[in-house]
Order: sequence, then structure tokens, then C-alpha cells
Amino acid sequence: MAKTALVPIADGIEEIEAACIIDTLRRAGVEVTVASVGALQVTASRGMKIVADASIADCTGRVYDCIALPGGMPGAEHLRDCGPLIAMLKEQKDAGRLYATICASPAVVLHHHGLLEGVQATCYPAMQNQLDPKYVSRARVVVDGPCVTSQGPATAGEFALKLVELLVGPAKAKDVAHAMLAI
Repeated sequence: MAKTALVPIADGIEEIEAACIIDTLRRAGVEVTVASVGALQVTASRGMKIVADASIADCTGRVYDCIALPGGMPGAEHLRDCGPLIAMLKEQKDAGRLYATICASPAVVLHHHGLLEGVQATCYPAMQNQLDPKYVSRARVVVDGPCVTSQGPATAGEFALKLVELLVGPAKAKDVAHAMLAI
């Protein structure tokens, strides 16, 4: 059975991060559902239009092996303010299943809702002061248990490949990276 991932999107998300996560996971054979917290078509931070597969409401009650949030502003704020998504993230954490965020989302979404308590994490460098200083990492991608965080658009490829590694194994991550000329 293929692994599954949910990638929530909203107006103002960072398109590089969203596209990189979705595309890389799909290249690895992960069944990705792109779910909007608003209208099915969103306008990303640089004007790119992205059409979701479903609304977040259609995804509640389902179990995903990974929930991975892109960053970008004000997209991360829209994700933060989506009650059904936050409930899913809390359930994901409580169940020990993978939850991952990049760029602004670790600070704006996870930290805001207490989902980084006691967790080593990173985020967009200008926002790292919003995280608990005891647990801030300057690494480009950080894995602490089921939580994966990363810094931003330039680290999106590493972040997505780390998710592939954690979901389907290092050999598949290496194959996908090789095919994408990442190694």
C-alpha cells in the first residue's frame, strides 16, 4: 500500500515550497492530496495559481502518513487559522505520525498552536526568534521524532527528499534525488 501525504494550501503560500513538496513526494510514489483551506484555486505568494484536489473539510477524519505544510506569507497565517487543519495536525502529532513544515509555517502555525513544545526545529531565519531559543536549530532541515522543519524556498528540495526518505526509505530518496539531478 502506498504511503499518503496531505499538503494543505491557501492563498499566499510559497509556490516553490508547495510545488517541490507535492512533486517530489509524487515522484516517490506517495499518494499526495492537495487540500485547500479556502477556495479550491489559490493564488500563491508570487501570483501562481494552484488548484487543490479537495477542500480541507473533505480530508478531515482521514489518516495520512504525513501532513506537510508549505510556508509563505500570508499563506502560513491562513493555514494557522484553519481549525480543521490544526485539529488534524494535533492528532498527527499525538499519533506519532509525520508532520512537517517549512519557511514561516514552523513559527506561524506549529509554534502558535504548541506543536513545537520540546521539539528541535528550524524555520525561515528572520522568524527563528519566534521559536523557543532552547530548541532552535540553524540547520537547513531538522528532524525531531515525527516533526520535520526546514528554512525556506532554497531548502525545499532537501526538505522534500527528507520526507521521501522518512516515508519510503533512503534508497527511494536516493533514486528520486538522482533522477532530479540533486546528487
